[in-house]
Amino acid sequence: MKISTRGRYSLRFMIDLAQHYTEGYIALKDIAARQNISKKYLEQIIPFLNRSGLLASNKGHMGGYMLAKHPSEITIKEILLSAEGSLTPVSCMDNVPNLCENCENCLTLPLYHGLYNVITEYLDGITLQSIINKNQDSCEYII
Repeated sequence: MKISTRGRYSLRFMIDLAQHYTEGYIALKDIAARQNISKKYLEQIIPFLNRSGLLASNKGHMGGYMLAKHPSEITIKEILLSAEGSLTPVSCMDNVPNLCENCENCLTLPLYHGLYNVITEYLDGITLQSIINKNQDSCEYII
C-alpha cells in the first residue's frame, strides 16, 4: 500500500487542526503556511474530508475550518480512507463481494486479507490526539 500525496496532506491538514483545536475555526491560509502546502491543494482535499464528516466549516470574516469531533475521536484510518477512498492492498478487494474471476482459487487473497486487517487495525488504533501527544522526536507508533 502506498499513501498518495492527497492522503499525506490530508493527514497533515487534520493534525494541524488538532494542534489548534481549542482556537475555533482556523483560516485555510494559516494552515497552508504552517504546513507548507498550497492553499489551492488544500481546497481540493477539503471536500473528501467534509463528506466523511471530519470537518466543520464556517464562512465569512472569522471563518475557516475545525475538526467536527474531538481529536481523540478521529482515527488515522478515517482520514486516510476519506482521502484515499480505499486502503486495500489489491484492487480486487475493493468490491464486496469480490468480483475477480480468480477469487475462489486465488492462493494469495488470504495473504492480502491479512495484510488489510493488520493495516486497518493499526490505523484505527491511532487518533489525532495520540499523534499530537507523542514526543516530537519520536516517529514510532507501535501499538
